[in-house]
Amino acid sequence: MSKEKILVVDDDVNICELLRLYIERDDYQVVIANDGEQAVELFNREQPDLVLLDIMLPKMDGWQVCKEIRKTSNRPIIMLTAKGELFDKILGLELGADDYIIKPFEAKEVIARIHAVLRRTGTNEEKEKVKEINWDKLSINLTNYELRVDGKYIDTPPKEMELLYYLASNPNKVFTRDQLLDKVWGFDYYGDSRTVDVHIKRLREKINGVSDQWSLKTVWGVGYKFDAK
Repeated sequence: MSKEKILVVDDDVNICELLRLYIERDDYQVVIANDGEQAVELFNREQPDLVLLDIMLPKMDGWQVCKEIRKTSNRPIIMLTAKGELFDKILGLELGADDYIIKPFEAKEVIARIHAVLRRTGTNEEKEKVKEINWDKLSINLTNYELRVDGKYIDTPPKEMELLYYLASNPNKVFTRDQLLDKVWGFDYYGDSRTVDVHIKRLREKINGVSDQWSLKTVWGVGYKFDAK
């Protein structure tokens, strides 16, 4: 499954990593640049679907980066800056920015803006497609929250569906319980890691033994994986 790519440009490493966590959790790829020159280089090389661009950058400021990108591409740009003056907003939009977010920001707001801009600019191909994973006798549709096992629809709670979808999207990769809590339940979830065990047990009751091509496996002392032949 292809994932849309977001280029995050900010000289604050902590902000970049915070945004990476939230954006990757929302099923996008993330590329990070910490100065303007690196941003232009990565944009040309990686061809991201959207750019989150800070204004105050070393080597080349965000205005200039925006100008350079607009010479060759109409890919959407969201300006991300501590400056809130009307002049800065107008200048950013005149240079070709598609949206403007003022620091400090809520990460969830940034995700919502990414979705909105990609929909508006017509580049949000991933969101337009049905989010569905298919394996032998198994279909997990996260758009409609439908699970089909051996051709039959199985009533499944949302979190079980999201957990199975995440594991099946990353076949043969082992995840710890804490990693699964972060990815499926969210970074602000403070529940017990045994929550994962309970959900895995319930999923196994629904899908185990259906196919010899895949299975939900426990990796003792580590966590779980979707084991695919």
